[in-house]
Amino acid sequence: QVQLVESGGGLVQPGGSLRLSCAASGSISSFYAMGWYRQAPGKQRELVAFIRSGGSTNYLDSVKGRFTISRDNAKNTVYLQMNSLKPEDTAIYYCNAYPSLSHYWGQGTQVTVSS
Repeated sequence: QVQLVESGGGLVQPGGSLRLSCAASGSISSFYAMGWYRQAPGKQRELVAFIRSGGSTNYLDSVKGRFTISRDNAKNTVYLQMNSLKPEDTAIYYCNAYPSLSHYWGQGTQVTVSS
């Protein structure tokens, strides 16, 4: 079973940038797609972006133009480049397959956008 470990979160000021990484213990190339999700306090987890095995991508409307998802199959790693961060982006960010698989949820990485 593949394990996913997220990293790269932190505290950043509005307008700043962060790059999240999701390292898989095994191959991700067999998944239809890989996604980044987030859960803000008191809210349901939501899909932020996903990338298909062929490289095509989809984004949540509120992050379009600011976030970029990418993947390196050779390194079994998925990335989320986040620019022009806003306070409403504050959440725990998780990676998982898309559609998500319950046994693949990891600890996530906290992103806090605050001045």
